[in-house]
Amino acid sequence: MRLFADTGDVNFLRKFAYLIDGVTTNPTIIAKEGRPFKELVQEICSIVDGPVNVEAVQKEAPAIVEEALGLSRMHKNIVVKIAMTEEGLRAVSELAKKGVKTNVTLVFSANQALLAAKAGANYVSPFIGRLDDAGQDGLLLIEEIMDIYTNYGVETEVIVASVRHPLHVVAAARIGAPIATVPPSVFELLFKHPLTDLGIKRFDDDWKKVQVEKR
Repeated sequence: MRLFADTGDVNFLRKFAYLIDGVTTNPTIIAKEGRPFKELVQEICSIVDGPVNVEAVQKEAPAIVEEALGLSRMHKNIVVKIAMTEEGLRAVSELAKKGVKTNVTLVFSANQALLAAKAGANYVSPFIGRLDDAGQDGLLLIEEIMDIYTNYGVETEVIVASVRHPLHVVAAARIGAPIATVPPSVFELLFKHPLTDLGIKRFDDDWKKVQVEKR
């Protein structure tokens, strides 16, 4: 499974670039960095050699298409995120004809994912954490989408989004989701296990005893 970083923090991206396959952003993530949009996106593209997702904010299909075309010119790796609406899918369909890569975001049902694929989206982003917050099973949605896409040989790739903890990553990988986008706080937890820390401490303590005995 490929891991995308759900962040605009270039220091984090530089630190973990050797493990990161792509980046997802949204207006909130970009605003948090407090930097000019184009400058920040171009720096991200220089760090991570993979899909870099930036979001279109227009609401009507013609305006979305125009905005997406401008965004796509910023770098060859740009993927334009477009919200799951009827106007958004109209734009996705037009952009597919123009060779612009798109990611339909804010997906909360298998029907939405099916329509996004039919419109020609390259990626679809189901938000599992927000579904969990609403008392639904976000991972069940991933299973449903993966089953449908597999049944029909759909090329649209699933990006598991709104990941809240490491178990989301493991469960998504077991389902066979091709991509999970992970915020820095969760990404760093993937390295951790208390038994690993305990084992390292024990080895270090034992090695200190060996060093003392050699003197």
